[in-house]
Parts: sequence; structure tokens; C-alpha cells
Amino acid sequence: MVNVMLPLLVFSLFLTVQETVSEVVKCYGQFNKEKGTCGLYLGETELDDCCLNVDYGFQIKDGECDSCSPSSWSEWSPWSPCTVSCKEGVKQRTRKCYGMGHCNDTEELGTLQTKYCVEETCCPEKGGWSEWGPWQGCSVTCSKGVRKRSRTCTQPPPECGGNCIGKDTDVETCDTNQVCPVHGGWSDWSSWGPCPSSCMKEGADPPQRQRSRFCTNPAPSSNPPGQYCSGHSHEAQACSNLPYCPVSGGWGPWSPTSECSVTCGVGQTMMGRQCNSPAPRHGAQTCPGKTTTEKLCNTQVPCPVAGQWSTWGPWAECKRSGKDIRCSKYSAGTQRRVRTCLYRDWNGESCTGDIMETRVCYSIERCRFNGTWSEWSDWGLCKPPCGADAKKTRQRECVPDLSEYRKLVGSKKEEAYFAGKPWLLCRRDVETSQSELCYNVPECTGSGGLP
Repeated sequence: MVNVMLPLLVFSLFLTVQETVSEVVKCYGQFNKEKGTCGLYLGETELDDCCLNVDYGFQIKDGECDSCSPSSWSEWSPWSPCTVSCKEGVKQRTRKCYGMGHCNDTEELGTLQTKYCVEETCCPEKGGWSEWGPWQGCSVTCSKGVRKRSRTCTQPPPECGGNCIGKDTDVETCDTNQVCPVHGGWSDWSSWGPCPSSCMKEGADPPQRQRSRFCTNPAPSSNPPGQYCSGHSHEAQACSNLPYCPVSGGWGPWSPTSECSVTCGVGQTMMGRQCNSPAPRHGAQTCPGKTTTEKLCNTQVPCPVAGQWSTWGPWAECKRSGKDIRCSKYSAGTQRRVRTCLYRDWNGESCTGDIMETRVCYSIERCRFNGTWSEWSDWGLCKPPCGADAKKTRQRECVPDLSEYRKLVGSKKEEAYFAGKPWLLCRRDVETSQSELCYNVPECTGSGGLP
């Protein structure tokens, strides 16, 4: 059975050491376990005081943020994109251990996992251009224009989403040797001129600003004669959006200091003031400086620590009323497993859920069965998770013939599990495991292998 007291012992030893040697840290009122980030900065204090609340986070000098809670693994990150866009590559994901002490890794999952992926079974292959087609007619009937010719990506056609390198259209200038009349065109309007003042008095008419344009884009030709621009060359606009002239504000007195924001652990006290002596008017900038000031406070009271379930222990032996029912096809029994509620302290909430779990079972420990080989499993993870030597493996197993057992038993028709390791008779001249190299795997780095 798994020693569920070991994590609690490690956590307790860690706290004992901290009682004698406590480092000054940056203390935060929040810790995001999904992102591994701290929030709501409270101030600098000793690690012991910051971690009176296990929901807090802390940062040692310029290091990463960590949690005040007992150590536990984060969720796995999303799988990264495939390392190549076609044929076989790999995806990777990571997890981290946050909190006080060390995380158990009984299943040896590590902090980095790699699996193979295939986005496209083939890679794009480029095609070849046909010969250029004939030139088309000139785009204008006077002066200079352009003409075009085209070609197709068919010699040979591209495959698997490929294309041809270059353009499918060629353009060159052409001259009709005929003079065209040029009609006048307005230039862009100039920018609006400045308003006579930057603010206006209430009740006064707003001043005006002006802008202009010129018939020079292009200027009309004289031979052959072109048409002059139609419309006005000047335009006026009222400065109706000018603000009223501003009145600057001034700070009022500071309020009394508030009580500490928490009843356990460390929090903050606060003082506030208002920009109302006088209040700013007509768009004037508010008073310079902060409206509040905070200061760290320490209640010296530990916060409640909620319990956390240990991992489930192994399933106990499958029995019925304490009797050995090995190899019995007609006598289903039960087996159970237990877990422990760890870390609970200072009247924290207890773990929710059952401490024990049971299931219906048949005992097939050391029972003889004829077996058949299963289909191949899916390819497993690439191991090691980084570097050129990573391999993926798949297996098939000798599966016992359990057709004579009833699958649903009891008055509740519960699905029965098969407990124990039987003796199986399968053909031995069969391949049971296959391994292949994983391709395009990132090199191992100090960050765990991720590129």
C-alpha cells in the first residue's frame, strides 16, 4: 500500500526548517496554478508570514512565482503544434510542480511528454509553368497603357498543395502614339488650419478654421484643351468642438487608516483621499498622485488549510465474505481501496468524497485460461521525450477468454472487474512489441526539451 504519510512528513519537515531560516520574499495574495503566476502584490515579508495563508504565492528575488500550498502537480499544458507540417513529427506538453516540498511521481510521467503526429501524409511538390501565351491588346486608345500575357502551372501540375514559383501574368507598357487631352483634377484638401484659440468661453460663437485645394492633380492640358476642375477651392468649418477652458483640481485630506484586509495571514491597510478641493472642471487633468496608499499588515494568525486527498491505494484482494473465490466462474466478490485526507490544519475544510471505494470482482489470480492476441495498441509516447534517439512503442497482449463469466452481477447488475494475474496460454511465435524512431524531435535543452 502507498505510504500516504510521506507527503505530509515532507511538508511538515519543510515548515520546520522554515521556522528557523525564513527568507524575505515578495508576497502575493493570489497564485494561478494553471499559469504559474502570482497576482495581487502585497509587499515584502518573511516566507513564514506570507505562507500563513496557503492560497498565497511568493517570489524569491527574480525567480519564478511559487505557491504556499502543499506541493502538487499542475495540469498538463496543451499539446504543442506538430514540429513539421507534413509527414511525421512530434507534439510536446509539460507540467510543473508547485508548492512546498516535492511532488510524487509514482507513475514516472515526468515533466515533459512527447507523442508522434502527422498533419499531412504527403509534402507539397511544386509544378512547372507552360509557355507564355500571346500578348493582349493595349489597355488604352491614346497615350501609353499596358498589355498583358499569361501562363498556366500545368507542366507538370503541382501535387499535395504545391504551386509554381513566380507569377502567372506578365505586364509591359505599350504606346498608341496618340496624344490624350488631360482634364483637371483636384489635389487633396489641405489640413484644416488651426482654430484661433484652444478653448472657448461659454455663450460665445465658435471661431472658424479653413482649408483649400488646387486644380493641379493633374492641371488641365492646353493642347489638346482639357477641362478645368468643377467645385470650390476653399472651405470653412466652425470650431464647435473646442472645450471650455479647464479648472485644475486639488487633493482633499487623507482618510483614517483602515483595518487589516484579512483576519489571518498577511494583508494590507489602506488610506484614501479625493480630488475635490476643488474638483477639476472642463477637462482639466485630475490631481497628480495616487488616490490610495497601501501598507502590508500581519495578523500573525495562520489561515485554515483545506485537506487534499492522497492518491488511491492499490485494490485489495478480491474475496467474498472473507473466503477465497479464486477461479470461480459463479462466485463474484468485492474488493476495495482507500485514500487519506492529507494536510488539513487550523480548522480547514475536510476532503469531500469517500475515503473508501469498492467494486464487484472475480478473482482470476493464477487461473489457467486459453488466450488470444489482441490488436496492436496505439503508438505510445516518444521516449526519451527529446533528442534524436526518441522511440515510440506499441504492444499487443495475450487476452484471456472470459466468455463464461457473467459480466453484470448482483441485484443492481453491476459490471464486474477481473482481479489478479492469470496464467495464459497463447501462441508464443507472435511478435508482441514494436518500436520505431520518432522523427523531427526537438533537441534536449535546459528548459526540458521544448524548442
